[in-house]
Amino acid sequence: MSQNQLSTEQLLFEEKPLYVPPLSELQNVIQGALAANFANVNVSVGPCPDLKAKQFGLVESGLGGKPTLLEAGGPPFLLPLVQRDKLYNIAEITRKIQGPGTVFAVGAGAGPWPIRGSNCEGIFNLSVNEKDELTNGSYTATVRGEQEECVLEKIPHTEPRCALLLNLFLSQGKPGQVLKITAKQRTGEQNFIECIRKGLENHYGDKVVGLGGIFLIKKGAAHQHVMRDFSKTPINSDEEVNEWLKFYEMPAQLNAVGTLVTKEHDLDLRLQHFHSFSFSNWGGHYHYDTTPDIVEYEAYLNVAERVVRVDKPVATHKVGRD
Repeated sequence: MSQNQLSTEQLLFEEKPLYVPPLSELQNVIQGALAANFANVNVSVGPCPDLKAKQFGLVESGLGGKPTLLEAGGPPFLLPLVQRDKLYNIAEITRKIQGPGTVFAVGAGAGPWPIRGSNCEGIFNLSVNEKDELTNGSYTATVRGEQEECVLEKIPHTEPRCALLLNLFLSQGKPGQVLKITAKQRTGEQNFIECIRKGLENHYGDKVVGLGGIFLIKKGAAHQHVMRDFSKTPINSDEEVNEWLKFYEMPAQLNAVGTLVTKEHDLDLRLQHFHSFSFSNWGGHYHYDTTPDIVEYEAYLNVAERVVRVDKPVATHKVGRD
């Protein structure tokens, strides 16, 4: 299924180090940031739970080993009009970045549209072992039919591609210490990830810090979008983007995977990007919860040591980055 894709030789890879504070320091910064936005917050440092367990649904157990942020492509390949040739092989790209051993990748991007016959959201959760064998627990979310229903489908286990834009947290899937974050009853205006990211940015200033992993919305519901099929007319503003996207209120439990980074680092980075799947028929791009009085978040995040930028658009813009 890997035809019609860009080879790694065709792509430009740029790498920059990230600032890596101790997890104990991040614990205190994030605790303070979230406490200004949620009534009940607890941030701790401890062993990563087994992320292969049923409630998480990931294909590897941990977030340890060569923790790295990867961004490929970007919204300029989708807007104002789609560039359909931007198909990436995640297995090949992540192998080039991470080197030998297991590569575990989780995060958000555009799904491989050729397998759906339509534009779709990608919720990526896959690993490549030392023999380059792919284990794929990824999903797509697609807008389908006259009623424009959200349809969540597993990506075929042999399908390594994504399209257009991608934000992944890479590791070796090893056990290790992570940040465990719980937050209940939202009292402020910022969403869960925005609150964490802005708290880090305010604290660390020009030092660029990146995190990735998984968070669960355990109670309540969230405002999430799924991209409709590619627009036949140019989309040139965020207002036009919001008219094109299909928004849903999706009920818990939602498991969201993705990345956040405090600055663009002169790499035209997307600052935060999480996509969620459920164990029913829901999945999409996380915006914010719609049930602040009852919402419960639980996150497991690790700090990245570096960011790798792949196929950065030459002509860029800021449309469609929420």
